[in-house]
Amino acid sequence: MTTPLDRHDVLLADLDGTLYRGPEAVPGAVEAVLAARERGVATMYVTNNASRRPADVAAHLVELGFPATGREVVASSQAAAAMLAEQLPAGAAVLVVGTEALVEEVTGAGLTVTADAAEAVAVVQGHSPDTGWRVLAEATVALRAGAVWVACNVDPTLPTERGPLPGNGSMVAALRTASAREPQVAGKPAPALLHEAAQRSGATNPLMIGDRLDTDVEGGRAAGMTTLLVLTGVSDAAELLAAPEALRPDLIGADMSALDRPVDELAPGPRPGWDARPSGDGALELSGDGDPLDALRVLCAVHWAAGGGDVQVRAVGDGAERALGELGLRPATVEGADTPDAAGAHP
Repeated sequence: MTTPLDRHDVLLADLDGTLYRGPEAVPGAVEAVLAARERGVATMYVTNNASRRPADVAAHLVELGFPATGREVVASSQAAAAMLAEQLPAGAAVLVVGTEALVEEVTGAGLTVTADAAEAVAVVQGHSPDTGWRVLAEATVALRAGAVWVACNVDPTLPTERGPLPGNGSMVAALRTASAREPQVAGKPAPALLHEAAQRSGATNPLMIGDRLDTDVEGGRAAGMTTLLVLTGVSDAAELLAAPEALRPDLIGADMSALDRPVDELAPGPRPGWDARPSGDGALELSGDGDPLDALRVLCAVHWAAGGGDVQVRAVGDGAERALGELGLRPATVEGADTPDAAGAHP
């Protein structure tokens, strides 16, 4: 039996929605990371959230039971500051839309911080729960004057214990509308963050794990890495089934415990007990009985092979009816995730 831990020498794990939701660990996530470490497979914690210092993120992880140090946390704030430092002269003034953690990354990269649009040669934008109109207005003035614009990430929502709430991408969308500009993006799905995490670990075959198709999976694929989607956060079965090719994961798991499952069982493809086939009217028909997640893997394989996109799924028999209900695929219409154009951002 070959598991993901047999094939990969480091886990690049997303945080929000994958390992924890706000103040609580996702069930089974701590045990999975500890078990991986016992097998000699380390974890690098890769986050698009730029609101906290890496050391603070590591401290929170340790409180929840994860083994973590500040060096093992790779945040989009670090990538954004590095992008600015590559484009600007030392000491250049940057208007920061974000928290003190982002300010520290900017100044640590040899740049200065200003609150005045007239002085700013660049704007960097990261998530902050306190972002308000005044700083967005100042950033708009700077951007309209030609300032460099780097967004730490463009996640439209942020997973919390209360459900998805507005993320940095929602604030980026406000500036995009007001300035008629497009930002450079430091975090996922751009590959730089994941390449940095892999390089720090010294790994040669990383596995990217996350709960979002349009950041974690898309970013992992852009970085040339194997991807595992866990259904503990934002992306659900309907979004997965309708996903375009660039957002389709290599492996599908209910949660982090999938790391101990055979790779062949996690990949989309045939599964004992299930059958899916196109019907004459363009829908998919599912029949059989067993693990609902196996049914989803079968549905994905059949639907993606036929080109993918929005589809209706119909159950044939009680077992299929139960599976579709547990997967949230009833009612039958499966619609795709918001595109960047429709949502104004990737997460």
